[in-house]
Amino acid sequence: MSNRTGPDADQVWQALGRASFAVVSHVTQAGEPRSSGVVYATARRRLYVAVAPDSWKARHISATPQVAVTVPVRRGGLLALLLPIPPATISFHAAAIVHPPGSPNAGALPAQLRRLLPAGHADSGCIIELIPEGNFVTYGLGVSLAQMRHPQLARGRVPVSP
Repeated sequence: MSNRTGPDADQVWQALGRASFAVVSHVTQAGEPRSSGVVYATARRRLYVAVAPDSWKARHISATPQVAVTVPVRRGGLLALLLPIPPATISFHAAAIVHPPGSPNAGALPAQLRRLLPAGHADSGCIIELIPEGNFVTYGLGVSLAQMRHPQLARGRVPVSP
């Protein structure tokens, strides 16, 4: 189902580039669902997350590299200070690649992504590369605040690859 008034892939990527917080959902090796808030950066139409190599995120996502991602996109400007305006959202499935500390792929990351690693630990953190797949499912992106009250207008589905 396409939303004619909604965003296109470039607008979704612009919104992802302006945001920096996402919720990544995955399953553990035992099949239990988990989700976690993460800070990310974008480059080359991918999202990158820095985690500790011994973290449960690194372990579980390495074992089951299919994840779901939801990014809240702040809306409302000054109006949000007066009224409770929910954020717009961008959700998608992603293939996840966990780059271990010191791996050549982690070292080849753009400089702006290295800021995700703690100071002095640039070679000791894992980078999780999230490669969006299928469609972005949006809510409230590319529509007015008034249209956000109407799900049929506020929902969008945008192919990841234009």
